[in-house]
Order: sequence, then C-alpha cells, then structure tokens
Amino acid sequence: MATEDVPDLQQWRALGRDVVVAGQRIFCIDSAPDDHTRPAVLLLHGFPTASWDYARLWPPLRARMRVITLDLLGFGFSAKPCDHDYSIVEQADTVEAMVAACGVTHYHVLAHDYGDSVAQELLARDNARSQRRIDSVCFLNGGLFPETHRPRLVQRLLCSPLGPAVAALTSRRAFWRSMTAIFGPATPPDAADLGAFWTLLTRDGGRHIMHRLIRYMPERVHQRERWVGALTAARCPLALINGSADPVSGAHMVARWRDVVGAGHIAELAGIGHYPQVEAPQQVLDHYGKFMAANGFLQRAPAG
Repeated sequence: MATEDVPDLQQWRALGRDVVVAGQRIFCIDSAPDDHTRPAVLLLHGFPTASWDYARLWPPLRARMRVITLDLLGFGFSAKPCDHDYSIVEQADTVEAMVAACGVTHYHVLAHDYGDSVAQELLARDNARSQRRIDSVCFLNGGLFPETHRPRLVQRLLCSPLGPAVAALTSRRAFWRSMTAIFGPATPPDAADLGAFWTLLTRDGGRHIMHRLIRYMPERVHQRERWVGALTAARCPLALINGSADPVSGAHMVARWRDVVGAGHIAELAGIGHYPQVEAPQQVLDHYGKFMAANGFLQRAPAG
C-alpha cells in the first residue's frame, strides 16, 4: 500500500462530517453512504487516540467494503465536554445511533483497545436480540479481560485521585514517550504519527478530560461478567489479531482468550506492539481478509 494513499490528519477531517447524537457533536466518516450492496464494517478506535488510527487500513478496506467510523465522545474531532461522566455504555449508545442514522441494519466490527470494550457491549446487546445486527467482530489489542490487562503507570495515575493533575501536567514529550513504549521495538511511531496523536488528544481541551475517559478501566471490572460473557455467548464469528509484543495486552491476553473463548481465528503478530493497525497494517489487512473470506463475507483478495 503506497504511502500517498494514506490520508493525513487534514485529509481525514475532510472525509467526514459532524453529526449531533444525544445533544453531542460526533465526528463520523461513511465511505459509501449511498451504497447498500457492499458489506459494512464499523471501525472503533482506542484510548487516547481516535479514528485516524485506521488511516492506513482505510484505502484498501473501502475498496471492498462500506467503511464507517467515528471519533467517540471525548476523542479526536468529536465534542469533549469537560464535566461529562464518560462511559462505555454511553459510547455504545452513540455508536448504535450513528449506525442507524447511516441506514445500516447489518454490519461487521473491527475494534481496538477502548473500542474493544465498546464492541463487547454492542455484542452483549446483539446476543440478546432475536434478530442480530452484528455479522462478525474482529478485535485488535485491548483489555478484553480485566484480569490480564496490564495498565501503564500513567493510566493508573490517571485513574487515581491524582488523575486531574496528571492530565493537566501531561506534556507532549511525556505523551510521546509513553506512546512509543507500547509499540513494538522495531515498529515505533514516527514523528508524524506522534504529532497527529498529540493533536487529536489536545484538540478542544482533550488533555484535561483524560482522567474522565480513563474510567473505562474500573467499568471493565464492573462489567466483566457481561462483557466477557458477550464473547463466550457470541452468535457471530469472532477473530483476534494481536500484537504479541504489547506490554499492555500482548501474548498474555491471547493466552487468556484461548482459555476463555477458545481457539477460533487468532493471529499473533510477532514483534508488534499495541497498535497493529499502525505498526503492521498489511498484516492486519491480510489476516482480516482471511477471516472474512473464511466466513463467506468477502471473496479472497487476489494474491499480490
């Protein structure tokens, strides 16, 4: 995939639009709003970044599917209310409202990190419906099981009573250092990526709500039975594509998946860290394509 095909941050903003969901401004992109023939895939991003995480996957995915994504409330180009009580459950409400507004009745999910928890909540809801809406879910690195999640020191501090001060004092340099530490040793983010991540984080005062957004960590513990149960009771195909070198949710998380969920479609990316869609986009695309083809959702892409 050629570098020039990957939209930069300004181009990414131009691809989307702002919509109002439950009184909040949400940035979203729909690659083919008038095309109801292609399978639709919903991309859900992680903390503390935004939907631009998927920029490297965007051109090849939109060539074969209708691709929909959004910046969740409090992230990226979406609204960032400073006194809001953010929750995964509310984010799932927002996602469902946006998908409905797009006129999509069935869709696939590709999720990462924070977005994994949103996907688990969506899956729990879908498992309870007589008519399913979710056709498949593919998870990238994330805290699918609270017992295997290994938060970084800065995450633990943000979740503590010191959280507001830690958020306010977070510098660009400290942020760059903490982000680089969760990438694979041979696939670190470059200055352009780090600059874009920082821009998305700090836009509209976003740095000052990190301690509010991080509340997803105790929410995962509280909702463990429901969200892990969503995986074990899933009625649609599931896949896991995971960077093994991730210190937060790497090989140890995959081992737990095998214990709890079973084998299924698992791809372990050696040497890749927490952001496989940034570090190894072609590997992610290859494995995702194989998963989708194996379940009859897409034809296999031509070799080469």
